[in-house]
Amino acid sequence: MVEKLTVELGERSYPITFPDSLHLLKDQLAGDKRAVIIDQSLGRLMAGNLQPDWPLKEEPSGENTKSIAYFDDACEFLASHKVARDWTVIAIGGGVIGDLAGFVAASYLRGISFIQVPTTLLAMVDSSVGGKTGINLKAGKNLVGAFWQPKAVFICTEFLKTLPPQEFSAGMAEVIKYGMLYDPALFEQLEDLEQPLSWDHPDLPGVIRRCCEIKAEIVKADEKETAASGGRALLNLGHTFAHAIENVAGYGSYLHGEAVAIGLHMAAQLSLRLTTEGRTGYAFAESDIARVKNLLATYILPADLQTPLRRGTKTVQPKPLSINALMDAMLRDKKVRSGKLRFVAMEALGRAVTVEDIPEGWVRELWAGVGAR
Repeated sequence: MVEKLTVELGERSYPITFPDSLHLLKDQLAGDKRAVIIDQSLGRLMAGNLQPDWPLKEEPSGENTKSIAYFDDACEFLASHKVARDWTVIAIGGGVIGDLAGFVAASYLRGISFIQVPTTLLAMVDSSVGGKTGINLKAGKNLVGAFWQPKAVFICTEFLKTLPPQEFSAGMAEVIKYGMLYDPALFEQLEDLEQPLSWDHPDLPGVIRRCCEIKAEIVKADEKETAASGGRALLNLGHTFAHAIENVAGYGSYLHGEAVAIGLHMAAQLSLRLTTEGRTGYAFAESDIARVKNLLATYILPADLQTPLRRGTKTVQPKPLSINALMDAMLRDKKVRSGKLRFVAMEALGRAVTVEDIPEGWVRELWAGVGAR
């Protein structure tokens, strides 16, 4: 029996299914009129698990693939195979492939169905669920895209056994985020594990499912992030900082989860500042910052811009980033409203809120505190 949960969105509702082997996944995907957009590193793993008559487009890994050039190429690929409106695009890969293929599906012939098959931990717990699709511009991350819900999501943890350690850690940044913004019990579960999560850890499937449940609940209440406060925007905890880091450092310099980890630390620092300034409802403590940093360290995630980054068996020292450039990048972020930045802070671990009236001086101090210049 294959486990499922449902993202409840009325006519756009869809299942998240958890096949525990590639063999079961193959059975779930079977059908005609399918076109596949897949991470090129997965071709050998998926050999024999995809129907040979399906048109298949391989795309390179990495954030640079989320671009207008690759979007155009993928649309031309569908056109060359005479893909029609009754076809379904299957996205197989991490968040980059899911975002690109989802936006292609949303745009081609003004919208065709697509299925998400996330193959990284980050995509499994976050980007494959909720219908956000898009590509990057030089000006900023995800500035072009569409809300386009998938027809289904299939999460098979067998993919994770081939994931490099730094990619698994990057996914853990998003897992930690869910505990910080919504579920203190999840945060405590992560703290209390005798051994850190790994692809074959017996607790991992339950943790992935819990993250999907949280995201489904939030998306159900605010599908297109239009709530005046709170709502889906809470899922952006740490991301206003993270997207600026990715943009200024150059896409691909930081894995998305690495940038998110730094952003989570900064969000914790902001939450403490709001508490010490006497903002109503805030009770965030210095000890909470220590808990966040300790959990990030458990998965060898950076908490600042000076920590060396793992790349295979080597480490890379990130280049210094300018506070002015980071501030400019933040102001180009899609979360800006009426010229004002919108942040997510925590009143307490597990309880997040949106906040807009943050002085620029505070933000500059936060950047300086993590090593920006």
